[in-house]
Amino acid sequence: MTGDPTLSNPDLIPTTAAQRTWRWYHFAALWVGMVMCIPAYTLAASLIESGMSWSQAVGTVFLGNLIVLLPMLLIGHAGAKYGIPYAVLARASFGTQGARLPALLRALVACGWYGIQTWFGGQMIYTLAGVLMGHPLSGDPLPGLGISAAQLACFLLFWLLQFWFVVHGIDAIRKLETYTAPIKILICFVLLGWAWDKAGGFGPILDQPSAFVEGGKKAGQFSAVFWPSLTAMVGFWATLALNIPDFTRFAHSQRDQFVGQAIGLPAPMGLLAALAVFVTSATVVIYGKALWDPVDLASRMTGAAVLIALIVLLVDTVSVNLAANLVGPAYDFSALAPGKVSYKLGGMLTAGIAIVMMPWKILASTQGYVFTWLIGYSALLGPVAGILIVDYYVVRKTELIVGQLYVSDGYYSYRGGWNMAAVVAFLIGVAPNVPGFLNAAFPAAFPEVGAAFKTIYTYAWFVGLLLAGASYVLLTIAAVMRTPSTFLESADRQHLP
Repeated sequence: MTGDPTLSNPDLIPTTAAQRTWRWYHFAALWVGMVMCIPAYTLAASLIESGMSWSQAVGTVFLGNLIVLLPMLLIGHAGAKYGIPYAVLARASFGTQGARLPALLRALVACGWYGIQTWFGGQMIYTLAGVLMGHPLSGDPLPGLGISAAQLACFLLFWLLQFWFVVHGIDAIRKLETYTAPIKILICFVLLGWAWDKAGGFGPILDQPSAFVEGGKKAGQFSAVFWPSLTAMVGFWATLALNIPDFTRFAHSQRDQFVGQAIGLPAPMGLLAALAVFVTSATVVIYGKALWDPVDLASRMTGAAVLIALIVLLVDTVSVNLAANLVGPAYDFSALAPGKVSYKLGGMLTAGIAIVMMPWKILASTQGYVFTWLIGYSALLGPVAGILIVDYYVVRKTELIVGQLYVSDGYYSYRGGWNMAAVVAFLIGVAPNVPGFLNAAFPAAFPEVGAAFKTIYTYAWFVGLLLAGASYVLLTIAAVMRTPSTFLESADRQHLP
């Protein structure tokens, strides 16, 4: 197809029929592969530490993923119908130039996640090296970094191991996810059986009541913990809810992406949380304390089991990181400068920024991980999701003029390439969450921001999505807009492929 070279390259143009080879089981395998990861395994830990019983924790995880499935399916529809990635879809609502804003936001969040998963992978190599040497590695923290030279070296080694897939592209990632997903499920049940056998059943955590019941330490405070936790669960996959068109653009049909995602996300995520609780409860009996970190647990196993467990975790982390945290930002960075940045170069930029973000500091505490990181970026991405959904379904009735997404002076150029209705709606969606974020991220500098703002922040993703979506509709109605039906004929002659 023809188009402006500043808006188009071979990685961004619509997929052809020959490229649309992903069936429902590929999407299901993709999600199972991404769900079975260390951060997802440890999510239940933050909820139980906050006072939830195991059933409340598992239920919260499941509900959060059931909620986030809806925008996944809604936004994924555009990718399957038109074969376009998220960064191009955003041009319909934000403008051909304005779309760089949501693309950049999504890319930077994914860089953080790529770094977090790479840190987990490096920690596995660090643990494995200690097992092979017969004693744990040690060393003083490096100035300014807060980790030892050995930890840094292992982090960088795992970072390098993932580069093969950066070079070989998304098809290599699809094959990795498809082949490893069944193995991950099998390993989970093997781990469950091992824990049951060693502990003679599942231990104290399953018997631990909720701290929110009458007589508990946090009696009557359930809602104060539940809502921010639910927002964090939604935020866990909020990045994928936006860039899911990067995958659904390869779907054989709309049904394939719908069925595959519905099967692959909520239930496996809830089951993994339950598995984590059961196994961790057993570790209280086996080791005398709760071990929520699967890497720590693997390092305590004996014989060949420790090597097998750590290798499986390494493969798991590679597959999750590449699918969830590389594909999206690679396309996003490419969309920022299509003539200069390819998908592969975008992937390299993602990996490079991930190092600079020092992910080990994000994970330093549960407070920082849940309330600052997960909820913080959901406050940014929720408004973008709201705008994309209402633009695609309410304003455009799922009809896009695809060729116009790739020209700088066409239907989606608005004024100077920016649709200010989307920008203003985005700011309206973000604004109420800013005080709460500042209080969570910098409590010393912003100790008091008002109870109302703290409450709003606990619902950050929901507040942002609803406010931005409603504002966008109102601002769009108020504007004088051309309609696709009257513009389509001239667009067909001039720009469509």
